[in-house]
Amino acid sequence: MGDGLFDVPAEPVEVAPGAVHVPGWLSTPTQRELVALCREWARGPAGMRRHRMPRGGMMSVRMVSLGWHWEPYRYSRTLPGGEPVRPFPPLLGELARAGVAAAYGAPPPAGTPDYDVALVNFYDAEAKMGLHQDREEQADVPVVSFNLGDACVFRFGNTETRGRPYTDVELRGGDLFVFGGPSRMAYHGVPRVLPGTADPAAGLDSGRLNITVRASGLG
Repeated sequence: MGDGLFDVPAEPVEVAPGAVHVPGWLSTPTQRELVALCREWARGPAGMRRHRMPRGGMMSVRMVSLGWHWEPYRYSRTLPGGEPVRPFPPLLGELARAGVAAAYGAPPPAGTPDYDVALVNFYDAEAKMGLHQDREEQADVPVVSFNLGDACVFRFGNTETRGRPYTDVELRGGDLFVFGGPSRMAYHGVPRVLPGTADPAAGLDSGRLNITVRASGLG
């Protein structure tokens, strides 16, 4: 990554036990580098696609998987057409571990399973993500989310139901969000994007990119 990985971020904000928002964690140069990498990952037959849900609806978010291919609701090593999944970049694992340290005040404990999968999601102005749990992983390791481009309303709920109680958090370009521990299985989603809020200096004029890094535990 470029010089100056992090700007001077705001203090971490605990949204729920184990769920922490760190505003402005990624520096502008680092955001530009991540946006450029996302564009590279989006190219070719292993690039971004919209997934069809089990009940027939199409997701409005476009996605590319790195390390493991995710589709509702499972992981595999190949795409539906048999193409290999793009490899998981080590730099995302490094960023994820640094993000955990920033959110929790300490890096992941020794022996924690390695981060090995990332989902890169692109939201246009109309895209949204329904409330869901990240439950395909077999490792109880915090999920780390990096936000680029337009801000969004990120709805972070409880572990029992898609309904209330939940907290709406505005995530902006450069923000970090980590959730693990008692909040690892919390329902969460994006009810709306806030168009026109991206900083062009960070490399994305419009739309929102979200890089979610996970440890699959699948070996």
